[in-house]
Amino acid sequence: MARTDQDERRGELPDAASGRRRPRRGRIAAAVGILGELLITAGVIMALFVVYSLWWTNVLADREAKKQGDRVRRQWAQQEGPGRLDTKDGIGFLHVPAMDNGEVLVKKGTSTATLNDGVAGYYTKPVKSAMPWDKKGNVTLAAHRDGHGAKFHNIDKLGKGDAIVFETRDTWYVYKVFAELPETSKYNVGVLSPVPKGSGKKKAGRYITLSTCTPVYTSLHRYIVWGELVRTEKVDADRTPPKELR
Repeated sequence: MARTDQDERRGELPDAASGRRRPRRGRIAAAVGILGELLITAGVIMALFVVYSLWWTNVLADREAKKQGDRVRRQWAQQEGPGRLDTKDGIGFLHVPAMDNGEVLVKKGTSTATLNDGVAGYYTKPVKSAMPWDKKGNVTLAAHRDGHGAKFHNIDKLGKGDAIVFETRDTWYVYKVFAELPETSKYNVGVLSPVPKGSGKKKAGRYITLSTCTPVYTSLHRYIVWGELVRTEKVDADRTPPKELR
């Protein structure tokens, strides 16, 4: 059947088998509807992924970190005599009041697998971290800023003079923030040097460096905070925290 001017005006096409006219607009509407459903489904999947990445991984990491931290404290309580370095289960706990992140277990290494457990890790490469008890050097730590515990999420809240406290079995090491670097290349390993480059320090000392990704929810650059040791305190029988943590 030939298409007529009236068909054109109606926006219809003739059906060759039955002679019935099929609405063109109906087909378009159906296609748009399917596309819309697909977009909604994709949006739901993306939203669930965001919830998993930014909330559920935090829940899982916090549970794991607490379990590991409790194990370290039990080991400390069972030990007699001088404390020992335990690089497998953790060497101590980081306390940073300005970050409002509670106590953070510190373990060996900065691999994704390690940090995903909601802990901080000390660098073994490309520049080896000092230990808090070393007479000189730079204790260099990393942790996630979002997801998987996000222990350094509030690193931007730190300012000059704020306390960073490292707790080991026998000693509290109290540092004070003296410099920050809000953004630098992730390839800038100089910030981890024994005398950290860019910090303003020129001589060897007892430093601590906190590093994490920036901007938030990306891994494009690194955010750096430096502290310097101001004093140590021996841990008493009650593990009374230093005044900076009370």
